[in-house]
Amino acid sequence: MNHHPPTDPPRSPDFIPDHYLPRSGNSGYAVLHYDLDLTCTLGSNRLDGSAWITAVATVDLDGLSLDLFALGASRCLLNGSKVRRFTQTRDKLVLHFSAPVRAGEKFSLEIHYAGIPQLRSGPGGDVGWEELSDGVLLVGQPNGAACWFPCNDHPSQKATYRFVVSTDSGYRPVCNGRLTGHHRGLRRDQWIYEVIEPMASYLATLQIGRYELHPLTVAQPACGQPADSRTPVPQLVAVASGRLARARSALSDQPRMMQAFIKAFGPYPFEDYTVVVTEDNLEIPLEAHGISILGKNHLDRRWRGQRMIAHELAHQWFGNSLTIGRWGDIWLHEGFASYAEWIWSEASGSHSAHHRAKKAWKRLKASDQDIAIGDPGPEEMFDDRVYVRGALALHALRLVAGDRDFFAMLKSWTVAHRHENVTGAQFTAHVQDRLELHMPAEDFLRPWLFECALPALPPNTMH
Repeated sequence: MNHHPPTDPPRSPDFIPDHYLPRSGNSGYAVLHYDLDLTCTLGSNRLDGSAWITAVATVDLDGLSLDLFALGASRCLLNGSKVRRFTQTRDKLVLHFSAPVRAGEKFSLEIHYAGIPQLRSGPGGDVGWEELSDGVLLVGQPNGAACWFPCNDHPSQKATYRFVVSTDSGYRPVCNGRLTGHHRGLRRDQWIYEVIEPMASYLATLQIGRYELHPLTVAQPACGQPADSRTPVPQLVAVASGRLARARSALSDQPRMMQAFIKAFGPYPFEDYTVVVTEDNLEIPLEAHGISILGKNHLDRRWRGQRMIAHELAHQWFGNSLTIGRWGDIWLHEGFASYAEWIWSEASGSHSAHHRAKKAWKRLKASDQDIAIGDPGPEEMFDDRVYVRGALALHALRLVAGDRDFFAMLKSWTVAHRHENVTGAQFTAHVQDRLELHMPAEDFLRPWLFECALPALPPNTMH
C-alpha cells in the first residue's frame, strides 16, 4: 500500500493542487456527486449542514482532505461507517481512515457540520458567505465554495449536485439547477434543487432573499437539451417585488442578447437562465452555473450596465459549460466573456466590435505592459488586462480568419467541449485545426497570451 499522509494530500500529475490556490483541492480523489442538506437560520446567520459525497479514489488512500472553511464538523462517515479520527484546520477537514480505499474504488462520505459561515480571502478579494441587509450572498470564485459545504474545491472537479435548503418562511433560496420540490412549514420552508450537468464547486451557489421568481420569456426547450436559436431559452428574474419593473426594464434586451450569443457561440448549454437581483449594491456582478447575480446598482439601461449583463450571460458558455482545468487559463473565461460584450454591442446596433477593440487596444497600449495573460499568476488573475487583452486576442483571430470561419470555430469549440474542462493548449490546438492563419496558431497566439508587449491588431478586413 502506498502511504500518503492525510495532512499532505496525495499528488498526481493532474491539475491539483493548483499553484494559484495551493491550499484548495486534492488530487487523491474525484467527486462525482454532492447531496447537500442545509438549514439556514437568517437571524443568527447560522448554517447547519449535512453533505453526502460520492467520489472515486485516484490513488490508494489512507485518508483524505476536504476543503471546509471556518465551519466545524461533528460527525464523519466513510461508506456508512463512522470515521473515528478526523482533524480540522481553518480551511481543511482531514479524515483518517482505519482501512485504506484503493485506487479506482468508489466510496461515499457523510459529513455533518455547522457554524457561522465566514468570508475568506481570495486572489480577487473576499469570497464566500456574506450577510446582506436582508438575506445571504454567496461569492464562489475562486475558493468560496468551502465556506458553505465540504468539497474538493478546484475547477477540474466537476460533479452533479442536489440541494435541500430549509430557511425562514418568506425567503426564497435560489440555487443552481431545476427546482424539484418546495414544502411549506410554519416557520421554515424547504426547497429542493437538482443539477444534472457536471458543475465546478466554485459555480455552486445559494442566494437567499425575499425573492419572487418571474419569467422574462416563457418558451421551453426540450427537457435536458441545450436550447438553440429555434427554441427560445426560458429566462427568469429573482427579485424583490418592489424592484420587478426596474429589473425587467434593465433586462429587456437580454432575450435578444441570448439569441445573439446562440448565433455566435452555439446552443445555450443549460435548460434555463436566472438572474438574481439583490437588494444590496454589489461591487461587481457574479456568475454561477445557470445563474447570474446582479446588485440593484447594476440595473442600468446604459452601456455600462448592459455590458455587465452581456458579460455574465456569456459566462454560461465560457466558464460554466466550458470550465478551465487550472486557474492559470483564466483568460479562457474572462477574455471570451469580455469579447461577448463587443459582440452584443455590434448585434444591438451600437458600436462595432472593431470600434470597441480599437479603443481597448489604445487603452492597454497606454497602460503597463507587464503581464502575460495566458498565465498571469495568482495576484493578477482577475486583472482587467486579462479580460481585455483576452478579448483582443479573439478579435485578432476574427480579423485574420473572417467572420464565417471565426464563429464556426467558436461554435465547434463550445459544442465539442460542452460541460467539460478545457485548457489553453486545447484551445490553441482547436484554432490550429479550424482556422487558416498563414502561421501556426501557437505562433499567432503567443504574443497575445505569453508576451508582455502588446501586439498590433491585424488590418481590418471585415465588412
